Amino acid sequence: MIGALARLIAVAKNTFIEAVRNRVLLVSLVFAVTVLLAAPLLGELTVGEERRVVVDMGLWGISFFGVVIAIVLGVTLVYQELERRTIYVLLSKPVRRWEFLIGKYAGMAATLLCLVVLMTVAFVATMLVVGAPMDVQVVKALILATAEILLMCAVAILFSSFSTPVLSGVLTFGVFVLGRLTEEVMALAEKVKLGPAENALSVLATVLPNLHLFSVSGRDVDGAWVSVHGTFVTWGYLGGALAYAALYAALALGLAVLLFSRREFV
Repeated sequence: MIGALARLIAVAKNTFIEAVRNRVLLVSLVFAVTVLLAAPLLGELTVGEERRVVVDMGLWGISFFGVVIAIVLGVTLVYQELERRTIYVLLSKPVRRWEFLIGKYAGMAATLLCLVVLMTVAFVATMLVVGAPMDVQVVKALILATAEILLMCAVAILFSSFSTPVLSGVLTFGVFVLGRLTEEVMALAEKVKLGPAENALSVLATVLPNLHLFSVSGRDVDGAWVSVHGTFVTWGYLGGALAYAALYAALALGLAVLLFSRREFV
C-alpha cells in the first residue's frame, strides 16, 4: 500500500512539473488573467453595476478558462507519454496502469488548483479595484466552479484513455456543453413522445454530468431563485454538489482505468 502511494505521488509530481511547462497552459492562463483584470473597464460602461459586471465576468472567466485548461491537460498529457514512448519505461517499472492514470489525474488536479488560486487572486484584485469586497456568496460560487473543473478533467482523462487528443478534446468539450444543458435535455425528454428517441434523450440526460449543479447563479434551485448577487445556495447544497462531483469523477476515472488497462501499446 505504501509502495503504491509512493508511486502515485511520483507520477503526480512528474505530471505537475510537465503541466507547468506546457506552453498552451501558460498562454491560456495569461489570457484568462488578462480578461479578469480587464473586467473593471467593462464595469465602467454600466453605471452603478461595476461590482455585478466584475463578479459575473470573473466567475465566468475562472469557470470557462479553468474547464478549457482542464480539457487541454486531460487530453494531451496522457497522449504525450504514448507519443514520446516514455510510458514503456514507466510501465516496465513496478508502476501499474491504474497507478499511472490516477497519478496523472492527481498531478493535473494539483495544477488546476494552483491555476484556480492564481486566477482567483486576479479576480480579487479586480474586485478591490471597484471597491467590492469578497463575500461568502462569491466564495461558494468559486468552490462550485473548482469542482466542475476537476470533474471535467476526469472526463477528459476518460476519453484520452482510448482516443486521440483531437477526438478526446471534441468529445470532452461536447460533454461540457451538453452537461450545461442537462436540464433542458431532461425537459425535452419529458415533452417529446417519440418512443426510442424519448428513451435515448432520457439515457443521455442520465449519463451526462449535470453541470447545472455548479453554475446556479441566476437560476431556479429547488423552487427558489438564487443569485451570487443576493440569496445564494446553502452550504448543504454545496456539500451535495461536491459529493456529486467526487462520485462522477471517481466513476469516470474508474472507467478510464478499465479501458486503459485493456489498451494495446504499439
